[in-house]
Amino acid sequence: MPPDSRLQWFDIRHAFDSPFTLWATAGIGMLLVLTPLVIIALKRKGWVGEKLYHELMLRYQSWLILVPIILLPILAGAIATMIGIGLLSLFCFREYSRVTQLKRELSIAAIACLGIVLLTLASFDHWYRLFVALTPLTVCAIAAVAILRDQPQGYIQRVGLAALGFLLFGSCLGHLGFLANDSNYRAMLILIFLCVELNDVFGFVVGKTLGRRKLAPNTSPGKTIAGAVGALILTTLLFFIMGRFVFSGTHLAATTHLLVLGALVSLLGQTGDLMLSSIKRDLDIKDMGATIPGHGGFLDRFDSMILVAPAFFHYVNYYVGIGQDTPIRIYTAG
Repeated sequence: MPPDSRLQWFDIRHAFDSPFTLWATAGIGMLLVLTPLVIIALKRKGWVGEKLYHELMLRYQSWLILVPIILLPILAGAIATMIGIGLLSLFCFREYSRVTQLKRELSIAAIACLGIVLLTLASFDHWYRLFVALTPLTVCAIAAVAILRDQPQGYIQRVGLAALGFLLFGSCLGHLGFLANDSNYRAMLILIFLCVELNDVFGFVVGKTLGRRKLAPNTSPGKTIAGAVGALILTTLLFFIMGRFVFSGTHLAATTHLLVLGALVSLLGQTGDLMLSSIKRDLDIKDMGATIPGHGGFLDRFDSMILVAPAFFHYVNYYVGIGQDTPIRIYTAG
């Protein structure tokens, strides 16, 4: 392995080389300290009822666990980040397979899981051509293997469920792992996660205070048009401010790019949330799992990231490239 790759993959001593990574990590720590104080203050003012108070505190306690789970692999190095994203993809696909009963179709579910593993290995190798090729090849393999049962009844449903699950939770989320091949990946990933999660918070707060008209009452009754617009404005502004530091010295530091990217993160984050709500309404379930108290399953927490990941990746890749300053084909080039 080239020395610069080894440094990026394993050396945690350089975790805070980017000033943004340092200050963002410190800011997240401050948020974790101040959040319960704010919730308690709102309760004492009578602005938060008993039920909402307990829900917010439960969510906060979960974030005390989630934040280190998300942040520590990013800081630890590219290899930890890629493994973490790969595991997240598998956990999400597992939840999806359980609620859709795809788990009964062992062969095609196994092909989808194998595709997720191979995408992670392609990220390890910084082999972009293989990474791109694996998505259509895995879908083709799912469609081919499903024929072997010689049971045409339900073929479209089986293949469609497996292909959709792989595309959303394998291919889409997998772009976050491949992003770790860029030397600036820590700052970019922290920026994405922070903006996506705060996008949900902005929508919730604005919706609760100003929301009247429902955005999609049959899909997600709690979401309002005011909440969606408020989240769009605030997240775009947040991305614009922080993105200047993350993309300093590149074309993406331009005002237009930052505003477009910020709007994309907000809109696609909200769309991803609504997408999963549609799946849950279709299946008549409340949550995809019960892994995270106050949040549901992994999919309930990270649904907003599904559509954001590929859009952010390809926007950045188109204008400045991903991993242009790091070696490619680390293992397979011999």
